[in-house]
Amino acid sequence: MSELRRPDSAVWSTTNRGTSAYDPPMARPSAVWRFSLRLMYAGLRLLDPILRAWWRAFGLGITAQLTVRGRRSGRQRSVLVGLLYVDGRRYVGHPNGAVGWTRNLAAAEEARVAQLPGVWATFRAVPLSDGPERDAIIAATAHQQPFPGNLVYRAAQRHIRAVGVYFRLEALDSAGRVW
Repeated sequence: MSELRRPDSAVWSTTNRGTSAYDPPMARPSAVWRFSLRLMYAGLRLLDPILRAWWRAFGLGITAQLTVRGRRSGRQRSVLVGLLYVDGRRYVGHPNGAVGWTRNLAAAEEARVAQLPGVWATFRAVPLSDGPERDAIIAATAHQQPFPGNLVYRAAQRHIRAVGVYFRLEALDSAGRVW
């Protein structure tokens, strides 16, 4: 078996029969990326009122509004998130580890999501552990995020694989059953 290095530090392994398998880059937390992502998300928090107004008026790429019950207050909390699609399933997550909304989602285990203003659906949130499903979501994030987020996600992929928190969203019917 031979290994071919790609610019993104991932490894493509080829076997004697000509098949290949993708091995994602090794997970490794980074203090530089932790700081950089915190700074980037602090900037997004400052722009939140403008982004919400734009989302309500025109939509904003893969952005959706996720509303979840607060784990301590019990109040409904809303945040704009990137709603990712992989193999027909929906996913959300945060690249820099657990933050307030991911902790709330883990505690509540369900949330309401609006892809368009006023069009809500309820989902059960299933936390993803390390593995191929989570790796596929992280890789998809780098492709589905609009510019310049896609570049940041590609560059920080090792850090995100080490610390990112992601959930699979399973649609619930009015009786609370997965469908």
